[in-house]
Amino acid sequence: MTNPKVAILDDYQNLSPRHFAHLSSRIDLAHFPHTLNPHDAAQRDALIQRLQPYNVIVTMRERTPFPAEVVNALPNLKLLLTESMRNLALDLQACADCGVVVAGTTGRPAGLHSTVQHTWALILGLARHIARDDAAVKRGGWQGNQLATNVSEKTLGILGLGKLGGQTAKIAILAFGMRVIAWSSNLTQEKADEQAQAQGLPAGSFEAVSSKPEFFRRADVVSLHNVLSERSRGIVGKTELETMKPTALLVNTSRGPLIDETALLEALNAGQIRGAALDVFDTEPLPVDSPWRTTAWGQDGRSEVVLSPHMGYGEEDQLNGWYEELAENLRRWLDGEEVQARMN
Repeated sequence: MTNPKVAILDDYQNLSPRHFAHLSSRIDLAHFPHTLNPHDAAQRDALIQRLQPYNVIVTMRERTPFPAEVVNALPNLKLLLTESMRNLALDLQACADCGVVVAGTTGRPAGLHSTVQHTWALILGLARHIARDDAAVKRGGWQGNQLATNVSEKTLGILGLGKLGGQTAKIAILAFGMRVIAWSSNLTQEKADEQAQAQGLPAGSFEAVSSKPEFFRRADVVSLHNVLSERSRGIVGKTELETMKPTALLVNTSRGPLIDETALLEALNAGQIRGAALDVFDTEPLPVDSPWRTTAWGQDGRSEVVLSPHMGYGEEDQLNGWYEELAENLRRWLDGEEVQARMN
């Protein structure tokens, strides 16, 4: 009997091979580290052609989308494995209709969530000009022409006060004595108090702001923690950016399309706010000619910009743990056992 064909997608750092090595005699394994975006017609066709032979696909969470038109074009696909238990880039109904089993992972390292740690690295990196000054010193220069921004006792605005937003806000209060305000379309003070208490803080630690314009007007730092949906897409647009203080910082470690990218580029090119730190983008990886890469940020009146390549979840313990779970689920499938963490 022919071995099942298995494709591992989007493993930029080549972490996966050792986790699947013990199955090498039972599968035909291929790696495709370079992401193809099915929202682009040419790339969609190339993706389908690439994946048509495969029975199993292992995909990194929300890197390669699998809409219905892609799933329907993969007649040999039987099992789709992905990190985490939430991957909005997968059309689960289309998979179910085509008889494709989808399974995720449940493990996560103990302690503070990696994305929260990355959020604070970006906030402080932007406020203290870490990336800019590091590059200047390595070029033979010294201090730049702008001093650091103090975040202590300023106002942190949390857009999306879930678990990650709550953890980010807790650090703001305990480490920096910041005030925390929060807004989302269905947030009440009661829910804000519940989240504060879940973080071990007294009720009232997080202020639920009823007005979206007031939220953006008051915040010195805005940090996004929303789930991406059609309702939240573009939740930060031209109006919100115009409402922000000229000294404000904007940080996004959630999902790129939460912000209207065109509006943000215009605002930053005009120096409308002090700066932005982004870990997520509309298109990932960023195209080589992306204005995020090619613009001389922080010069000629432009805002400061700090970029990282979607690394909020990129901890070695977490990613290696996920690949261990994925390999175990593949082993279960090969042995005719029920897969774990099934999503459809």
